[in-house]
Amino acid sequence: MRLRRALALGAAAIAAATGLITAPASAAQAAPAQALLAGTLANTIKLSNCSASLVRFPTSVASDRAMMLTNGHCYEGGMPGAGVVIQNRTSTRSGSLLNSAGTALGTVRADRVIYATMTGTDVTLYRLSSTFATLTSRYGATAYTIAGSRPAAGSSIAIPSSYWKQIWDCTIDSFVSQLREDVWTWKDSIRYDANCDTIHGTSGSPIVDATSGQIVGINNTGNDDGEMCTLNNPCEVDANGTTHAYQGQSYGEQTYWFTTCVNASRTIDLTVSGCLLTKPAS
Repeated sequence: MRLRRALALGAAAIAAATGLITAPASAAQAAPAQALLAGTLANTIKLSNCSASLVRFPTSVASDRAMMLTNGHCYEGGMPGAGVVIQNRTSTRSGSLLNSAGTALGTVRADRVIYATMTGTDVTLYRLSSTFATLTSRYGATAYTIAGSRPAAGSSIAIPSSYWKQIWDCTIDSFVSQLREDVWTWKDSIRYDANCDTIHGTSGSPIVDATSGQIVGINNTGNDDGEMCTLNNPCEVDANGTTHAYQGQSYGEQTYWFTTCVNASRTIDLTVSGCLLTKPAS
C-alpha cells in the first residue's frame, strides 16, 4: 500500500524522482472548468498519513453533507482485516483542504465513516461536518464528482497527491481482474502505464479523468521489491490462479462502484439492486 514509509522520503527527492507532469498553462486556460480539476491540487485534502479528496455523488445537492474519500488502509482505526466492512461509524478525522496551488485553505472534519473496507476494493468514505454549500461559500471549494461508469483503458488520468502536493500524469494501461496483497484481494483493479511511478504517501489520491475532471478511481498500491503477494508487493492473479509480480508496477481501485449503491436519499445503501460494493459477511 502506498501509505508506508512516506515520512522517510524527502519532498525534494520525490520531485526529482517522479517525473511528474502538470497541465501546461495554455492547455489549462482552454480547458472547461470541471476538467481543470484534473491537473491541479484543488479540492484535495491532506491527511496526517495519506492523501484524500472532497467528493460528491452525481446526484448530490448543495445542502447535502460534503464527503471525503481516501483508501481503506488509511482508515484511522487501522487497516480493516480481510472480509471486514465498516459502516456508519463515528469519526473525528480531520484534514487540510487545499487550493490549486497546494496551499491549505482550512481544516475539514469528518463526523462519520460512511463506508470503509479493504476487501474487493480499498476505500474509506467519510461524511464531513459541513455541507457542500458551506465549503463552497467559505473556501470556493468544488467537490470532485465520482463518475457513474467504468473508465476505459487508454484514458489519460491525473493523480493529485495532497500529501506530497504533487501531480502524477498517467494513463490507464488495463485492468486486473484480481489483485492480491498480503491478506487482501481487490477486483477489477486499474493498472497504470509503466511510467506511472506513484509512491508511498500517494495512498488515497483520486484518479481523475483528464477529459471529464471526474474521479474514476483511487490510487492505492504498487509493487516495491518484486516480491509475490506480500505487503507492499501486490501480485496479479490470472484466471487459472497463477500469480505474477511486476516490480515498480502501480495500481488503483475503481470508484464508480459507489454510484451503484446510492439510494433515492443520496446515501450508500448496500441493499440497492446491482450494488457492487463489498457487503459485510452475514
